[in-house]
Amino acid sequence: MFRSSKLKTMFLAISAIILAGSLITYPKESFEASIRGLNMWWEIVFPSLLPFFIVSEMLIGFGVVKFIGVLLEPLMRPLFKVPGVGGFVWAMGMASGFPAGAKLTARMRQEGHLTQIEAERLVSFTNSSNPLFIFGAVAVGFFHDPHLGVLLALAHYLGNICVGLIMRFYGKETPVKGKDKQGKFIVGTALSALHQTRLKDKRPIGKLLGDAVNSSIQTLLMVGGFIILFSVINKLLFHLHITAILAKGFDIILSALSFPDMLSIPFISGLFEITLGSDLTSRVMDATLLQQAIITSFILGFSGFSVQAQVASIIAQTDIRFKPFFFARIVQGIFASLFAFLLWKPIYVRFYETEQPSNAIPVSFFEEGTILHSYFYRLIDWGPLITIFSLSIYVLLLFNRLRNSR
Repeated sequence: MFRSSKLKTMFLAISAIILAGSLITYPKESFEASIRGLNMWWEIVFPSLLPFFIVSEMLIGFGVVKFIGVLLEPLMRPLFKVPGVGGFVWAMGMASGFPAGAKLTARMRQEGHLTQIEAERLVSFTNSSNPLFIFGAVAVGFFHDPHLGVLLALAHYLGNICVGLIMRFYGKETPVKGKDKQGKFIVGTALSALHQTRLKDKRPIGKLLGDAVNSSIQTLLMVGGFIILFSVINKLLFHLHITAILAKGFDIILSALSFPDMLSIPFISGLFEITLGSDLTSRVMDATLLQQAIITSFILGFSGFSVQAQVASIIAQTDIRFKPFFFARIVQGIFASLFAFLLWKPIYVRFYETEQPSNAIPVSFFEEGTILHSYFYRLIDWGPLITIFSLSIYVLLLFNRLRNSR
């Protein structure tokens, strides 16, 4: 035990020394990677996640989450062996993307709505890419094909559901205390739970809103730090030829699957950071679109070490363990790749590879010149202003809190 602890200490120390030396050796590349990560954070991540985080905090404070939890108990408990509040966490995680599911799961655990095992089950399948990122950034931005977004989204969310169904077998079953009575009075029970929860939270609306903004921005600042850090690490690994060395190990697996070796470096990059990995995958001309879709699906499902580090930082505030989440990321990556392969002919080839027939699955909301397409690019244009304005409000709230505490 002591020996393994010493080895871990040595490994971490050597890694930190190599990172510091690399920053000195490659200052220009590090700076460019840092700017790239910063742009991604303040243009897209911060403005897109902040409203969801604030609204989530307010819904928790007003008791709406408890209301939803009682209503969804008959669905979430048999399927995933988690309480009904997991339905709210799952929906918000899918709508807003990483790492909203982890933040809300940690909050539910701190409030006592989940046991440790239930929280570990829930966090494993409530962290996913949001539709805007899959369609806007990956399908349209990288592959220039909004129709591919349908395949990637279906593979991603079906893989997500499969992970939830598998994780229901994780851990020992715990007795449900105070289980709500089901039947025709479930709505009344849910309304009563909403009212009681609101009464317990004695904060005035202004204080609740201020706390929601403060907590949300603190989390997003942490997220931004990880995005910038892993963007730099990914770039340095490439220049140190570590990515190429690791990629050679995956060449054997890719060759066995009849995939071109050129996909190995994008795959390794995607293990660290999903945006860069997806972008590099879309640029491999030797690969077919199906092969690119399979690799991209795995990258989206695995989420990358950058997102996993964000989740680890959030759940570290609770007793939720990281290992089940990491295992679930591998499983979702495998399932997402498998679904991308299985759905290729019935979905993409049938509806989109040739001229679109009348019964095709609609993706008009994500095509060029439409609502969500315009929203995505407006978010990039206005995102920095939203970020600066929100940070200014955060600084004012923090200054006011410090002044009142004196």
